[in-house]
Amino acid sequence: MAGRFFVCHWLLKPCSRRTLHVWIAQCFDWVDVVKLLRFVLIGAAALALAGCAADQVNLESRAISVDQQAEPAGAAGQEAAASVAHLLPATGPTYVTLTVSENDPNVTQDRNFGSKGAITSGSGYVVSEDGVVMTAAHVAVAKGNEISARAANGRVYTGTVIGINPTNDMAVVKLRGFSGRAAVPAAPGCLAKGDLVYTLGKPHGSGDTARVGQLESKHFGRAVAYGKFGYPDAMVLHMGTQRGESGGPVFDKNGRLVGMVVSTLSDAAGNSINLAHAIPSTTLANFLCSITTCSPDWNVLAAKNVDSCG
Repeated sequence: MAGRFFVCHWLLKPCSRRTLHVWIAQCFDWVDVVKLLRFVLIGAAALALAGCAADQVNLESRAISVDQQAEPAGAAGQEAAASVAHLLPATGPTYVTLTVSENDPNVTQDRNFGSKGAITSGSGYVVSEDGVVMTAAHVAVAKGNEISARAANGRVYTGTVIGINPTNDMAVVKLRGFSGRAAVPAAPGCLAKGDLVYTLGKPHGSGDTARVGQLESKHFGRAVAYGKFGYPDAMVLHMGTQRGESGGPVFDKNGRLVGMVVSTLSDAAGNSINLAHAIPSTTLANFLCSITTCSPDWNVLAAKNVDSCG
């Protein structure tokens, strides 16, 4: 074997089996002793490929509790909760929990945690497989703020707020290094009063929750404002959401996204009256497509209004 040599062309690309095979062939045609290393390298490459697949956020690993305290009641409510639980493996991976840090050069990093202090937290949902997420504007607070998003696989992804509309309480976030399932949108106009809807979110101090309820109305009929945020109108849901669930997705009985939670309603004493507000998917689509490239489904919705069906 004296005088023999070998050259490896480093052609291995992430998540590419074809280039893996080419790389192995070109590395091991020359020296017999390298055969001993071949199995090691193949094994390492296989693990790398598996890691690429595992990094895609398509499986729900969180324990999402199903809460059914609004309508429908009784046996119908139990049936509705069971129906939602059946949909969670498909819709759960599209939901993320968010922590927001202010992008302020005058704010120094925390020495213990290596990041700037959080200013808000809330919920969100994936609208594009490459990591575009939507949430409420009052969660994101301002364009340019830094986001930490915990996904279904338990991993925390970082990102940035790339668009915000405070007058209709919507924001768009772009996560880095994310690849996974996105919510499938549908027109809320096809919903009728009393139809099943459910939300996904994380109430402060509690675990991930799927909240079951019904559509009360497609319109609230008047504007709502809180500080510099608000909205001119909203869908009304018969369910009682809590702090931390703002920005979470609203799904119909088929697991299609029809809106986003923005607030809960209460009486004069501050007690919940089991009603919540949601921005309809048509309004979300219009804003999303003005900020970034949209899928065909979102583009179609952007041309519709909340009362449009089909």
